[in-house]
Amino acid sequence: MAVSSVYAEDDNVKITVNNRTFDVELENNSATAELVKKLSESNITIDAKDYGNFEKVGDLGFSLPTSDESIETSPGDIVLYQSNQISLFYESHSWDYTKIGKIKNATAEELAEVLGSGDVEIVLSLK
Repeated sequence: MAVSSVYAEDDNVKITVNNRTFDVELENNSATAELVKKLSESNITIDAKDYGNFEKVGDLGFSLPTSDESIETSPGDIVLYQSNQISLFYESHSWDYTKIGKIKNATAEELAEVLGSGDVEIVLSLK
């Protein structure tokens, strides 16, 4: 299995969930390149709902290019679903997604605490 490259500007991307901010390590693909372009214009706020007791998912309000593949997610993974939805995982799941990135500075327990109950507001931003 090939290891994907990490986007060159990954240290500049942050994700804030319920007022907790985390660093994101981005994948190197066309979806992340377009996402960073959008973030250079303004922050992106997503109202996310729980799905299946393993992820929060919300509409981006626009579409990104996809390169879906079957992946096994783990806590902290950020993926693109159906080209216009962001999913943030606090448990594992398998499906066809375009991987966007991974939260770098949080444990699975911290993510379950921040994400595991009710709807959340997710804000993607550049430093």
